[in-house]
Amino acid sequence: MHAHLHLRQDQIYPFDARGIAKRFRHAAIFGALDALTPGERMRFVNDHDPLPLLDQLRQRYGEGVEIQYLQRDPGEIVIDFIRA
Repeated sequence: MHAHLHLRQDQIYPFDARGIAKRFRHAAIFGALDALTPGERMRFVNDHDPLPLLDQLRQRYGEGVEIQYLQRDPGEIVIDFIRA
């Protein structure tokens, strides 16, 4: 039996894409989402609306990841990605 290190199913894991080199961002985001268990959420922060990324997420995960915008201001985008 493996112990899980997650504190709570409703835990929010922050992911600030602004500090990651652009060429590595998508791979890092996919890796982070792959690490989430159902019900967990990753709070994604970016300096622009990541529409191409969202298209890739829908293709890769389908209904397996819910996308919720929390803030959509110029220069400050906040999105929760929730594993279904």
